[in-house]
Amino acid sequence: MSDCGCEFEAKDREQEKALRWLLAINAVMFVVEFGAGLLAGSTALIADSLDMFADAAVYSVGLYAVGRTALAKARAASASGVFQILLALFALGEVIRRTLMGSEPEPGCMMLVGLAALVANSACLLIIARHRDGEVHMRASWIFSTNDVIANVGVIIAGLLVYTLDTRLPDLIIGAIVGIIVLRGGMQIMKEARAARAEGKVPATPEETVVDDAPRGSSEQDSCCGSRCESGEDRDAKTAS
Repeated sequence: MSDCGCEFEAKDREQEKALRWLLAINAVMFVVEFGAGLLAGSTALIADSLDMFADAAVYSVGLYAVGRTALAKARAASASGVFQILLALFALGEVIRRTLMGSEPEPGCMMLVGLAALVANSACLLIIARHRDGEVHMRASWIFSTNDVIANVGVIIAGLLVYTLDTRLPDLIIGAIVGIIVLRGGMQIMKEARAARAEGKVPATPEETVVDDAPRGSSEQDSCCGSRCESGEDRDAKTAS
């Protein structure tokens, strides 16, 4: 009976490992991009760094959801969406502030850091790709990583345009676009989370009702072990007869 619940445990371990990598990469890149954005005076870099910070927080919530019920995972995804929306609004506010009183950013720094962020988020996309059709909290992670890659390309383009046209407008425009992308991503996750939560509130039978925050793996493992033990007892009875 050493393999009882092994399928669910292996799945949870895979999810946890992927989310830990995503959390580490996004946390490091947030520090790098935010610092570079302040030094370069780039709205696009600051907006993208806040996106990284939001993702790091989201992956932390995702780690909490691993091994729990579908309803708990939907709630975790919903919390992630709310947090992402709040940071998107902050980024858009920063765009407005820098439009009124900002200076021209440093394009070389924008392109260099944007390229580093693109490499980091492309790695995240590869890590999470196998889970993109999975449960709602993992689909949320896929959406975040996809949006990040798009935003990074935008930052690089903004840096190139600032250098070519000698104006800060591309930085402000890309910063606003990144903020909108983050906002739409948060709203999409909220929509999926609401749908998943609605499904989780309607169990097929009263016996299938579970406590929302109870780890799913333990109940499934007990069920698996129970069936294996029962089959073992049946074999013993047949042998005795």
